[in-house]
Amino acid sequence: MPRKNPRVEKADEKDLEVGKPKEWAAGIPGVYHSIQPALKHMGVGRTGKTLLGLNQKDGFDCMSCAWPDPGDRKTFEFCEQGAKAVTWEATPVVIASEFWAEHLVSELRQQPEYWLGMQGRLTEPVYKPAGEDYYRPVSWDEAFGIVGGKLKGLSSPDEAAFYTSGRTSNEAAFLYQLFVRAYGTNNLPDCSNMCHESSGWAMGQTIGIGKATISYDDFAKAQLIIIMGQNPGSNHPRMLTALEEAKKAGCEIVGVNPLPEAGLMRYKNPQKVSGIVGRGTELADQYLQIRVGGDMALLQALSKRVLEAEAKNPGTVLDSQFLAEHCQGLEELKAHLEELDEETVLQATGLRSDEIDELAARYLKAERVIITWAMGITQHKKGVATIKEIINLLLLRGNMGKPGAGASPIRGHSNVQGDRTMGIWERMPPAFLDALGKEFDFDPPREPGADSVDTIRKMRDGGIKVFVALGGNFVSAISDTHAAEAAMENTDLSVQISTKLNRSHTVTGRAALILPTMGRTEIDMQASGPQFVSVEDTVCAVHASEGRVRPVAPNLLSEVAIVCRLARETVGGKTSADWSGFEKNYDLVREHISHVVAGCENYNDRIRQEGGFVLPNGPRDSRTFNTPTGKAMLTVNHLEHMERPPGTLILQSVRSHDQFNTTIYGYNDRYRGIKKGRDVVFVSPEDIAELGLSDGQFVDLHGVYEDNVERVMRKLRVVSYPTASGCAATYYPESNVLVPLDSVAEGSNTPASKAVIVRLEPSTA
Repeated sequence: MPRKNPRVEKADEKDLEVGKPKEWAAGIPGVYHSIQPALKHMGVGRTGKTLLGLNQKDGFDCMSCAWPDPGDRKTFEFCEQGAKAVTWEATPVVIASEFWAEHLVSELRQQPEYWLGMQGRLTEPVYKPAGEDYYRPVSWDEAFGIVGGKLKGLSSPDEAAFYTSGRTSNEAAFLYQLFVRAYGTNNLPDCSNMCHESSGWAMGQTIGIGKATISYDDFAKAQLIIIMGQNPGSNHPRMLTALEEAKKAGCEIVGVNPLPEAGLMRYKNPQKVSGIVGRGTELADQYLQIRVGGDMALLQALSKRVLEAEAKNPGTVLDSQFLAEHCQGLEELKAHLEELDEETVLQATGLRSDEIDELAARYLKAERVIITWAMGITQHKKGVATIKEIINLLLLRGNMGKPGAGASPIRGHSNVQGDRTMGIWERMPPAFLDALGKEFDFDPPREPGADSVDTIRKMRDGGIKVFVALGGNFVSAISDTHAAEAAMENTDLSVQISTKLNRSHTVTGRAALILPTMGRTEIDMQASGPQFVSVEDTVCAVHASEGRVRPVAPNLLSEVAIVCRLARETVGGKTSADWSGFEKNYDLVREHISHVVAGCENYNDRIRQEGGFVLPNGPRDSRTFNTPTGKAMLTVNHLEHMERPPGTLILQSVRSHDQFNTTIYGYNDRYRGIKKGRDVVFVSPEDIAELGLSDGQFVDLHGVYEDNVERVMRKLRVVSYPTASGCAATYYPESNVLVPLDSVAEGSNTPASKAVIVRLEPSTA
């Protein structure tokens, strides 16, 4: 039922509670915090229909992380974060029409992200004309006319950018990139630009594919799993079950992270008696609290130890046959690592030599090794080079293309990987563009388009005048918040296709549109009958997703329908695409995907198989590598670690346990001991003393850069926390204000959000 202005909790630093960080994850609290919000906001019936269908073979895919599903599904195949994501989307609370007249856009802009999302689901298109400070409801036809008219009036298609969020389905993503390229541009920034782009660049250059080289079952077959820059307990908790299964099978697990993370230490599986009444499972056999940005040095030190072990006992350590048949660059790597200085490694990592020796011994003992990582690795200046070092270490002992071994970047957003497969990228290869053009009788543009960071630059400079977003919260997600806001305000029109309000609806172009869309949880009824969509998870498995509950409003359109109508209004007959037919029957879309996207042949038949199908993966399937030489590349990467001036710390951004990406579910970070607030900075006791501060003191965080631009976060409470020395952490996306737009990973252009030099000063707020 519609409900106006629901009462929403607000954070106040006076109410902030700080307790001890947890040493285990999930258990009964995980169950409670999954079910209680769902029952409160959706009721028993809607809760049952959604949660029991979540990640099931005949249900819908979770809209939060891209963690893969096991072949044998449990009745409750979801985690706390997934349950919160479903509750957030499937809530029956909707925004009533009068809301828009009661709230100026400038007033909405002052509200926190949590408050905006709690107002309920968007149900009707709304438009903010240029020069006005409010949205007003408009018809769908009027909304599409506004967008189409503006796009057709630009002097060049490159004056528009089309952003995509990872939650978009394969079908919608394929049609979106077709529409954009038929319009005439490759300006297709997406959320991958801000998270795992470094993985794609590094892996593409070294092994020929930017995706995981393992399957779900490989975790249980591994003898060693190294988890780097990743917090499964809060960001993808279902991974803990896979780690528990691996541990029970005899696998050793090593965590590498500046912060102690409860989920990596001990897991109390809520679906087992031992997880409810017992201690659960100790996961990490070794935990290295590395300094922020020290991972590259650690990996080089490990590879050097492997090479030294081979030199002492020739023919017993390296996988010589694999290296000879499938790899290139070994001698160059050997020569480079011989010069690696141990003291430099220790300074960069903050670790002791014996800690590195212990991990090296584990690696040398194991015959099957998986290294898995997330944004703690990718969002650094040397993120691409660091991932190349992961590949080096794996290749040396043949940990690629065999059961229980391989590289595993964990995508943090459902179907961000599928979107890329479907063509959402500003620089798709010629083979894809050739196939697309042949299929739809047009010549796609060939010049590379703008990624996310370049889109901000071009909007700032007036080169991009229209911004269209298929999902997401671009202004909050991107770095250099003030620069991003100013850039968006410099556009003529911003268009957001969304399920709920977020900050990007309040920081707009001169004119702005919000187009409400259905969510994955909802039944998608079109002219030919109920439809399903498909998604790809982080291990290249593609499967169907079909909503379970009635849409919250009769006027909602699906993402596919919105894209098709935008295309009909804007590009008309420029291609042979049957936009009206696509909206009526998604099978027609999948038939074209079969002809264009490599590995998706017979898509309609294969997606209807139980559990879907798995895309081909050369390194995993046949030890084949789509590189210029046809071999996996061992690479030489020059070590560079972050120096911090005296009196400063290296800051990394983290998510709380009560959020997913920029979506804030509440103000508690249960595993880190924070309740009723987010305005905190985690600092080690030693650094607090060295800086002359005190636990609980309020400080301002000042970014330290040479561009003389003031970047500051005001009034954060210092929380004494067992993080690595010289490091600090605070919450994303608020910390984006401290990250300069030009501070990016080399090669991938990903914002370096995990390595920010800051100075802490007593608060002036």
